[in-house]
Amino acid sequence: MPDTKQLLLDFSKTTGVSGAENDASSFAAEVLSEFGKVQINPLGSVICTVKEPAPGTPHLLLDAHIDEIGMIVTFIDDSGFLRVSNCGGMDRRLLAASVVTIHSQKPVTGVVCSIPPHLSSGDSKNPKVDEIYIDIGYSKNEAEKLINLGDRVTINSTGAEMPGGLICGKAIDDRAGCVSIIKALEYLEHKPKIGLSIVFSTMEEVGGMGAKTAAYTVNPSHAIAVDVSFAHTPDAPREKCGILGKGPMIGFSPILSQAMSKKFIELAKEKNIPYQSEVMGGRTGTNIDSIATTRGGVMSGLISIPQKYMHTPNEVVAIEDIENTAKLMAAYIDSFDVQ
Repeated sequence: MPDTKQLLLDFSKTTGVSGAENDASSFAAEVLSEFGKVQINPLGSVICTVKEPAPGTPHLLLDAHIDEIGMIVTFIDDSGFLRVSNCGGMDRRLLAASVVTIHSQKPVTGVVCSIPPHLSSGDSKNPKVDEIYIDIGYSKNEAEKLINLGDRVTINSTGAEMPGGLICGKAIDDRAGCVSIIKALEYLEHKPKIGLSIVFSTMEEVGGMGAKTAAYTVNPSHAIAVDVSFAHTPDAPREKCGILGKGPMIGFSPILSQAMSKKFIELAKEKNIPYQSEVMGGRTGTNIDSIATTRGGVMSGLISIPQKYMHTPNEVVAIEDIENTAKLMAAYIDSFDVQ
């Protein structure tokens, strides 16, 4: 198994725009096959059964979403330029002049059109995603031979290691969560006493349908969703952010189990794992909202990895936060006292 840094970089390179996660799902299935029986469900979510639960004993689900934000081709105009819509919360401030890849039968490179400042009136507005054009250098007839409506589009990004133990790249939201779960399985000191299932879920960025359906199949008694949350930067409100490198962010919310959140803190103190708290007054905006309300209800917790520059092609996380998140989950799994 690669180390945490390399595993994250490898995961980041895979393509998995919401609803078209095949490449990322195949990679995940191969990695998870080391830990248990793996299946990919009809919506593309990867489910790994690490240990089947004995009757009447706890069954824990660990979830992280595998999809990434991107765009989808909606039209090819008479000049061969592509029109698109967004898949997930694309930050349109980044689009002008970006180099993109259209994931068709073969990858096609394009550039998002932009107006030179010399020709701009100086007050041009930031266009919406469905107002931009993508130039692939072909006529309409040539473009229609290469591109299909519905093809997904991603902004090009090369993941990289940064000073201070940081990693930047695309789709770190939420491949960092996936990696933390994989590392948690490695950190387990023995076969789990409880039932344990892993879900790397699809379509979180467009509504969470992958987690909802996978959780229904798994039918857990307890669940932890691992996602990313905001890390502070000078231009962001401090009270709404965690701090990069200061440990996992333990969630508190009406939808979350108070007992689980408090247990995470107890274990973090016991194991000398740095942690931060994140308080939400309503829904969390993560997969745990739908997992917690699956079937008759699931006791649920949320652990988030601090991340800078969310929903951009260059999201930044600290490797130590991923590893400490993994250690906290491993400690929680080991904390169950089942005879």
